[in-house]
Amino acid sequence: MLSTRSTLRRLSFLLACAALLTLGSCGNAPLQVKEPAVDLLIRNGRIVDGSGNAWVRGDVAVRGGRIVAMGQLGTVQARRVFDARDHIVAPGFIDTHAHIEGNLFARPTADNFVHDGVTTLITGNCGASDELGIKAFFERMAKEGVSVNVASLVGHNTVRKQVMGLERRAATPAEQKRMETLVDQAMDDGAVGLSTGLIYLPGLYSDTPEVVGLARAAARHHGVYASHIRDEGSKVVEAINEALDIGRQAGLPVQISHFKVGAPANWGRSRETLALIEKARADGLDVTIDQYPYTASSTQLSVVLPDWAVEGGQAAIAKRLADPADRARIAADILKSAQRNKRPDFSYAVVARHAPEPALNGRNLSQINQQRGRPATMEAEIQTLLDIVQAGGAQMTFHGMSEEDVRRIMAWPFAMVGADGGVQSGTGMPHPRSYGTNARVLGKYVREEQVMRLEEAVRRMTSLAAQRFQLNDRGLLRPGYAADIVIFDDKTVRDRATFEHPHQLSEGFDLVVINGVVTMEAGKHSGAKAGAALRGPAAR
Repeated sequence: MLSTRSTLRRLSFLLACAALLTLGSCGNAPLQVKEPAVDLLIRNGRIVDGSGNAWVRGDVAVRGGRIVAMGQLGTVQARRVFDARDHIVAPGFIDTHAHIEGNLFARPTADNFVHDGVTTLITGNCGASDELGIKAFFERMAKEGVSVNVASLVGHNTVRKQVMGLERRAATPAEQKRMETLVDQAMDDGAVGLSTGLIYLPGLYSDTPEVVGLARAAARHHGVYASHIRDEGSKVVEAINEALDIGRQAGLPVQISHFKVGAPANWGRSRETLALIEKARADGLDVTIDQYPYTASSTQLSVVLPDWAVEGGQAAIAKRLADPADRARIAADILKSAQRNKRPDFSYAVVARHAPEPALNGRNLSQINQQRGRPATMEAEIQTLLDIVQAGGAQMTFHGMSEEDVRRIMAWPFAMVGADGGVQSGTGMPHPRSYGTNARVLGKYVREEQVMRLEEAVRRMTSLAAQRFQLNDRGLLRPGYAADIVIFDDKTVRDRATFEHPHQLSEGFDLVVINGVVTMEAGKHSGAKAGAALRGPAAR
């Protein structure tokens, strides 16, 4: 057996050989190294490799966008040496749930994600993928350049809209076949699976057999089924069971998106919902979940309207709200839902972005109702809500979950981390999750509240996500793997974005490396656009 010193000498020799093969310089004669053996050498780190194992002290060597060596690397020569100063060296974080189609190319540096340690995003969630298709989306990435790696699901709503528009009806056999063909094509083009958003148009009008048919198409290409389920409140159990049943019938893994229980009437039911997932796994179904570490969600205000009222989209909604009879019926349905969920008022609903009247951004519906001189009643607040919808709608932040449920879900071992956010440009009052999700897990829930240990949190953010979406050379620090690396100080890392002041970057991250390229250092984005399209198993 070779000694440790002999092993290090051999490693240095092999790395030098790799650099000089084209010069024919590797032989038995003494080697004169003219070029550094590696591009980047990270020294003196506490390596958390993404497996969940305990950290170890060591170095990481990177060449040609790949990790080429790890351990105590001695005198290896490098173009650049970075001293990690005993900070954590981990795989780059994989955000399992993003919505970046609408804004990635407007801000291709994706600063809010990169400064939170994210190197890879899974997009196409909640049934919405790029309307031009997976192939065109990836081709544009390659042409224009982006800073982050991106994998995409194909969205059910996007496919259904293309075939059926926004109609409230079942698909005909011909339409079903056409939708399945589109899913087949998307998988061939590189999608990693099928997503649904069953509270959104037009997917909310689909039945379970329709989704099963599309999921079977994804399964033929070894994809995953990721679902924003049909209800996250009073009917959450039925909605979870539907997602599990789709996975069983279609024969593919299930990922339940942004797992939660919403509204005061349902607080504490995470015990019940997690038990459903545990039983499904015990019965042989490959099911996992993702979560963001906040008690507030964010989506369009129109989701509070009854299903029948949103058919046809915004123009049709506005027309119904202008009709006194339809408006009264819509208001009555909203009131019943609020009472069922034990909502005393609409102060939990905060405007994040309302284009027709930006002054409303950051105010809740109760405040807006009062400012308009209406009485402080649920009925009056519903009229204020409907006015905003009629005027064009709004992106909202809904404060609807309990901290107890968030912590319980986070403690479950197969819950991944996904911000459910987009690339931000500093406008509006968005949910802070787009800026601070990973730092919040590491600072609040690992360091301060000890919901889980550091190595476990990193596993959730890296290798577990890579395994779920079949990113086979990501999510671990291993020789031969892509050099997506993040270095952070576990004693200071924290989120700074708040609901009141959301446009604040996380802190405590020293270095973010994407495909071997330094993309962020000491709080400054380098401008590098080394991100790549990560295609699914069918395309590979």
